[in-house]
Parts: sequence; C-alpha cells; structure tokens
Amino acid sequence: MGKKILGLFLGLMLTVTTVFAAKVPADIQGYLKKNVSGVDIRFDGVIIFPDGTVYLPLFPASMKKNLEAEIVETYPAGETLSNRPDVVIFNNDFVLLKVLHQDGKKTVKKFDKPPVVVKTGILPQDMLVPSGLIIPENIKGIIGNLDIALDPEKDIKVVPDASLAAKVYDSEPVKETKYNNKSTVASIKDKNLYMVSAYSRNISVVNGEAFKPAYALSQVATPMDAQITSDGKFLIVTACDSTLLNIISIADDRIIKQLDLTAQGGEIVMDNENNKAYIATPSASTIYVLDLSNMSLVQRIKVNGRCERMTLNGDYLLYVDKLSDNVWSIELKNEYTLNNLGKFPNISKILYNNGVVYLASRTKSRIAVVNYKNKQLLTEFDTVEKPVDMLIYNDSLYVLGANFNQIQVLNVADNEPAGTIDIEGDGFATKMCPVPDTSLILVTDTKVGRYTIVDLEKNKVIKTNGTELPVTSILVGKKVVKIN
Repeated sequence: MGKKILGLFLGLMLTVTTVFAAKVPADIQGYLKKNVSGVDIRFDGVIIFPDGTVYLPLFPASMKKNLEAEIVETYPAGETLSNRPDVVIFNNDFVLLKVLHQDGKKTVKKFDKPPVVVKTGILPQDMLVPSGLIIPENIKGIIGNLDIALDPEKDIKVVPDASLAAKVYDSEPVKETKYNNKSTVASIKDKNLYMVSAYSRNISVVNGEAFKPAYALSQVATPMDAQITSDGKFLIVTACDSTLLNIISIADDRIIKQLDLTAQGGEIVMDNENNKAYIATPSASTIYVLDLSNMSLVQRIKVNGRCERMTLNGDYLLYVDKLSDNVWSIELKNEYTLNNLGKFPNISKILYNNGVVYLASRTKSRIAVVNYKNKQLLTEFDTVEKPVDMLIYNDSLYVLGANFNQIQVLNVADNEPAGTIDIEGDGFATKMCPVPDTSLILVTDTKVGRYTIVDLEKNKVIKTNGTELPVTSILVGKKVVKIN
C-alpha cells in the first residue's frame, strides 16, 4: 500500500513538474516559425523576435487540443505579428505577453479588466525571468512560484496645477466671490481635506483651510466615489469607465492595491464599526464587501436592480433601484435577506434612524417617512427645493436643498420644521460632509469653487472658504506621517 501511495505521489509530482516546465506547444511553435522569420523560441519558453521584441508565454489552465493554431484576438485589436501587438491570444487559449519598456522598467500590458485567458494563465515555472520585470497586481496569478515583483504601487502624487488639467464646464460657471482662506477653524487646522470634483480626474489634497491644494492624487478617470478609512490611512476610490477599485495609501501617496470588480464601480459605504466597506456595481446588480483589515473582497451580494443611493445603519444596508424606483433593504445579519420598502420617485437620499426610513425625492421636493418593520408610510411632507442630502445630528434632521442653497432643520420626534440655515451664493449645493469628532459639516457646491463650514450644534454658518475647482465631495482626514 505504501509503495502505491508513493508511486501515486511521484506520478503527481511528475505531472506538476511537466506542466510547470512545459515548453511552447508544437502547433504554436509551428505558427510562429511560419510567420516570423528568425524567431527564437528559447528553452524556457520565452520567445524572442529578430528585432529584439520579447514575448512571455502564458499556458492556459486547460489547453484546447486538436486545433490548428491561429490568432483569435490581439491588443491592440486587429494587429498582426508583424506589428508586434502587446498581447496575442490563440484559439487554444495560449497567450503571448509582450515585454514592454515603461519609465525604465520592464513590464507587460496593464488591463483595467484583464481577459479571462490572461488572468487564469500561468508563466512557465522554469522561465528565466527578464531582469527587472514587474507584473501588474491584477494579473499576479500568472506568476505562480516565480520570483517576480508586483507593480501595484503607482506614484500618483502630482503638482497642484495638474488638478486643473481636466477642467471642463458644461456651461459657464457661476461668477463667484474671491475668498480669502484664513485658518480660523481650529478643528480643521490639523486636517487634510481630500476634494473630489466632477471637473477633474484628480483628488486635490488641501492642508487645513488653504485655498490651493498642496498636491493632487492623479486618477486614470474622474472618480465616481471616494471614501477614507477611519484611521485616515487609506482612500478607497471608484472611477468612471473603470472596473477597478483603487486603494490609495495616504502615507506614501501611492495606489497599493487594485481590485477588479468586473463592472464599473459606484458608491462606497463605510462600515467602520465592523471594518468593512460596501461597493456598488449598479450595472451588475451587485454589492461587494471589502474587508478593510486586508483590503480584499470577501463577499459578493447579488441584489435587485441598479443599486444606488446606498446608506448603512447598523444591520441594514438600504438602496434604491434606479430603473424601477423601488427601495430595498439588505439585512446584513440575516443572510443578506432583501426587503422591499415600496416605490418612491427620484430618490436622492435615504436615511435610516431608530426603525424609521427617510426618503428624499429630488423632483418632488418631499420627504417620505416609512416604518421599517411593517413597511407602512407614516407621513410625507414638503421640504426645501431639490433635496440632495440628509443627515441626522442629535435630535434633528438636516436636509440640504440645492435649488436655493438652504439647509432645513426638522425635529426628528415630530418632523416639524425647526429653522433654516442659508448657504451663501447662487451655486448648487451637493453634499454635507461631516468633520469627524466635531459638530461641523462642510457643504460643497458643484457650480462654485467654495465650501461652507456649518456648525450643527449652533445651527449657523461659521465661514465660507474658496477652492480651485467646484467640488462634489470632501473627505476630512488626519494628517498622516509620510513614508520617505
């Protein structure tokens, strides 16, 4: 019996070794030699063209057999071998990755969404690795046991003026007051403000109440959403037309990890109590759970419809389906059970508080109040025009109206108005951004380069500061010691 087990073990070892030390299949070798005069197929599988172009072979998880080798896809698309494409995919799922020279480094093509045959392929495990080769983080599975550096860390720190590079207005911006940003608010003085703008693909980093950013964090596309971890050490960012979730280390201003959501990412909701984040991918009707302790995706929640306007309160994650206007609740501690709260038009914000759900309708300028347990409508009332944001502080509900830049204050107990806070100017207010561990919020404006500091304890405007660009969101974080 022992000999049989040993024989089986040695057989398995031989099979694994054969796979890991596999050479380029004969049909691929024949195709290359027929189409590229003087091609060198090295003993370890590396392919070198006469002009010095180097390709790394990726063996598929399962090789399709009895096929006459032919190219089915290239990147860029439609290229032939004579054009030396970055990636070549054959009909048997065998792949060639061109070694690229970028910024003094050797690497391979970086995909926002790598093809399955690339992600699941593997390099020959006896390959002589080109000196200094770096592999993108999101295809790290191709490395196997080879000693190859990963390249998740992208230096994204740019000079402040670069934050204006993508400045494009759909219409003329509102003529604005020139603000003299003097540091007068003590609780903001030692903070960094991370400003997200619809007019730039960069995230501006502002020290305290300064007008100009100290620098900017460059992104490949305009951010869809950005959130900061409770310890102030990381930014989590989704972007337009990208499936990647960027994890940015604030200590060294680098992207340290990128996670492929397979569909464009949307809103991000932080669950600091449980050290998690929830990331929506509306087009895929999916919400991902991100474990903030190791920045890995640990759960994928399939939901109904295009999930937007997410909000989290304790055990409930609520959202609206953009297509049907149905409001749904996910019971996180009840096997992600979905509950329908009803249909409400053009929801711009959802809040949950003590068994009651507040639903703001931007087009109707009304708020519906729903009993969560029995899903019954308790009341509905008019509010400020174009409500775009809500929050609860102490025993008051604050509703931000964009049309006239007002914050309506209501008593939570009876939903009766308790006052109005007027925001300066003729812009279009977008969001109330809390300053952690204070009673302050920063109210952003999508048309005017400014933000307003409001004290919710006193229900009054403290001051207004200017910004280089109109901003849609501000994340307030502690100043983190930088890594040299």
